[in-house]
Amino acid sequence: MTEPFAISAETARRFILGKHGLWPARRWTGEEGARAAIRAMEHLQLDPLVIVARSHDLMLHSRVEDYRTEYFDELTYKDREFFDWGGWLAVRPMEELPYWRVLMRRNADHGRVKRIGEEHAAAVAAMRVRLRAGDLIANREVESTGAPVVMEYRGSKEGSQALYYLWRIGEAMTYERRGFERVYAAAGSVAPPHLLAEADEHESELFLLRKEIAAQGIGKLPLMSWLSITFARTVTRDNRAALEQELVARGDLAPVDVNGWRGSQLVTTADLPALESVASGNVPAEWTSSAGPRASFLSPLDPLIARGRSKELFGGFEHVWEIYKRPAEVKYGRYTMPILHGDRLVGRMDSKYDRVTKTLVVNGLWFENPASARDSELLDAIASEFRRLLTFLGAERLDASAVADTGVRKRLSRPSR
Repeated sequence: MTEPFAISAETARRFILGKHGLWPARRWTGEEGARAAIRAMEHLQLDPLVIVARSHDLMLHSRVEDYRTEYFDELTYKDREFFDWGGWLAVRPMEELPYWRVLMRRNADHGRVKRIGEEHAAAVAAMRVRLRAGDLIANREVESTGAPVVMEYRGSKEGSQALYYLWRIGEAMTYERRGFERVYAAAGSVAPPHLLAEADEHESELFLLRKEIAAQGIGKLPLMSWLSITFARTVTRDNRAALEQELVARGDLAPVDVNGWRGSQLVTTADLPALESVASGNVPAEWTSSAGPRASFLSPLDPLIARGRSKELFGGFEHVWEIYKRPAEVKYGRYTMPILHGDRLVGRMDSKYDRVTKTLVVNGLWFENPASARDSELLDAIASEFRRLLTFLGAERLDASAVADTGVRKRLSRPSR
């Protein structure tokens, strides 16, 4: 095996932030910037919850200077450049569909999806007929048989379960969204015919693993349990090791050692030139920006920080999404968003958007280093980001009265539009 490329934790962090368009400064703009951001993230996770804004919109807002929600809708559901799918719901490029269709087919004979198909076979057959006839079907439009079916946000009606099943196995795709509600159509009404054919099974698995490393920037292959669920087949430790070795031998992945990180990591060979540039103290030409370091509020589900990533990537920064915690267990807030400045997480803020009064309410703001509360450059950057968020939301007012530090509260409460 090739000797691992040794880099510092700072290099790793800056490289990963740079891949996400956030270092040395936010560089993407407009719809083209939104397209670049979605592709760079590899999987843009969707979530139905709206506290400030939808999570995917917040992820794109942090990366795209003048982001608007229309960009995502146009790129995904009008231009059909992307599609959404999965038990872990995310958006991916449409040209990848042949690889994902292998996993969609496997879903028909695996786990919960298989049970839905078996338990609601009659409803599945009925929805299949409608889709093949060219119908567009939303969950709220389907009839209920009266059967006591409850499956969280996937729908409580038997018809909704049937549509979800057909979507998971690839017969249906998302034609559009009304709010967050999915409107289904037959796959052939959404994707081009040449993308509906399956790729080779083994190549599909290799593709998914390579994509996972690309999404992490620098990271490790997933655990066997994750692979078994995602691949809809049993994956052993030996299977995973063989897949990794094959990807390295083919030249798709390369080993990397990050100082302070546990174990050897992987990077895609396509990303090696940019990583080497950052390691040598330079900024890749395609990452250049005329802007200086700015603040960005990261969505609680942002892949840079979610599922424990923040602790490794940002030197011990603990981020926990507290939305489902009991009141006594909430340390910061239910929708706390870490604050990125330069290449560091400097603090976090919790807020909620009151759509009736068009007020963004800041429930709290906390700095990792208390001295940051007197850093005028940082406070200016944070205040500017709040103004940017107000513009994105269409808000008319920022209520920072709950911020404990008087100086910070006054700085944020100055006229913001």
